[in-house]
Amino acid sequence: MRQTLKRYSLWYLVEGVLLVAAGVLAVTFPMISSIAVVSLLGWVLIVSGGLQGISLIGAGHVPHFWLQLISVILALLIGLLFLRHPGNGLLTITLLLIVFFMIEGIAKVVFALTIRPFPNWGWVLGSGLIGILLSVTLWVRIPVTAVWLIGLLLGIELISVGAAIAYLAWHVRKS
Repeated sequence: MRQTLKRYSLWYLVEGVLLVAAGVLAVTFPMISSIAVVSLLGWVLIVSGGLQGISLIGAGHVPHFWLQLISVILALLIGLLFLRHPGNGLLTITLLLIVFFMIEGIAKVVFALTIRPFPNWGWVLGSGLIGILLSVTLWVRIPVTAVWLIGLLLGIELISVGAAIAYLAWHVRKS
């Protein structure tokens, strides 16, 4: 694995730099990148729903056929709605993220209190409280956060992944 990584380290380095650049653009223009994510998700849902629908042709006797057909219809419908009204798609995804942050935060707080005698349990508690605080902060500013949240999170993810890949490639290349 190390030899393969070293052999292709230049490509990994280029990939990392490009990911960081894309992340910086996403953070700089979060509204554009948010809309791009919702549009891409809309197309993914349409294509996957279409392919799943094609696979159901002539499969009326398959168990749970109607559930699969409902899944196809929902994928196509949600994909079309995301493309037609990306603002509503941004709001929907933002609400789901807020719920996720809240549930994740509560779960971490409960877990921290459960492992309380262990050393450093406070870090887990702090992480959970930050998740809850983030969730509440985003909820209070919901119309505005829907416009930039997805793009900002995408940018942060691209920067962190790109930096990690570039850092690894740089050090493997030097060794």
